[in-house]
Amino acid sequence: MIEWTHIVAFNLTLVASMLVPGPALLYALRQSIAGGFWMGAATGFGLATVATSWTLAALLGLEALFVAFPYAFVALKVIGALYLMWIAYGLWKNADTPLIPQTSRHRRAFVGGMLINLANPKSVLFSASVVVVIFPAGLTASDIAVILANNFAIEAGGYLCFAALLATPPARSGYLKLKPVFERVAATVLGLLGLRLLLSR
Repeated sequence: MIEWTHIVAFNLTLVASMLVPGPALLYALRQSIAGGFWMGAATGFGLATVATSWTLAALLGLEALFVAFPYAFVALKVIGALYLMWIAYGLWKNADTPLIPQTSRHRRAFVGGMLINLANPKSVLFSASVVVVIFPAGLTASDIAVILANNFAIEAGGYLCFAALLATPPARSGYLKLKPVFERVAATVLGLLGLRLLLSR
């Protein structure tokens, strides 16, 4: 049975991991500034949905499946790395293109957020290590439901805060002035992250 101390420890670890610069955070920040609050919120919900799914997979022992079938992990890693590099290519290519309002593409933003977190299979290994260390063995279905609901609330709430802070007129105006620079920096970081994921063991 889980206790409140387990949830607190999990939340602190989760918040710390969200603040570490990576594909999810970078993509969420870019979407919030470029597309506004609702675009950032939709992206954040997509990210949170898959992050919670990775936690469920970790609770159900998907890490053991990857250990038993390492080629499955390699295939997922390669696909994820290529997707990140494709996103990077698109950002770099369109860096000088004027920003087109995207208020009607919230569903696309949600799916984009999901794909970004699906593109990082190492997330499930991180989730698995956190779950093993923090939570006791023998979790009940209700315990798992509480963990997942808490996970989604923290992830979604965090990205909503990012969206609210970065979708302000001053942030958007500054982004538009330096769009080529920001987009190419984001493209470089995402491309390097994808390359690192592709070459890592």
